[in-house]
Amino acid sequence: MKNKIRITYFELCLSSIHAKRKQLDLSFKRMYWVIGRRSELSLENKLLLYKTVLKPILTYGIPLWGTASHSNIEILQRFQNKVLRTIVNAPWYITNSILHTDLLIPTVREEITKHSIAHKSKLLQHTNQLIPIILEEQGPQRIKRYKPTDLTHRFS
Repeated sequence: MKNKIRITYFELCLSSIHAKRKQLDLSFKRMYWVIGRRSELSLENKLLLYKTVLKPILTYGIPLWGTASHSNIEILQRFQNKVLRTIVNAPWYITNSILHTDLLIPTVREEITKHSIAHKSKLLQHTNQLIPIILEEQGPQRIKRYKPTDLTHRFS
């Protein structure tokens, strides 16, 4: 059996984005009777439940998993699309972009950008003089990896 290196940050496991997806799936399955297609709850209340229960799970740890590869971010985006389609009971011909614009729900990439801009502005206003130095460009990168400081312009 291989030894896997697991890095935790506030109990957020960085070994796999799939763990985040499993956590979201479990929470969604528990709530399906309330926000599912056959639920008689109003759309506003379903969206309120999504924003208060599922979205915090989805956005927890954005500064860390925001640097993940495009395919891993797409896994979370597919989950968000699935939940929104279930809440609205949207037919197959309604595109995901229309769902996001009509419901005023930002995509996962927009959430990453929004949270990283807010984080960067907090760092720039910090009283410690050494923190803004972290945000300066370090020179050319040889490996195509994303740093947390790159998230503000990664999806632009």
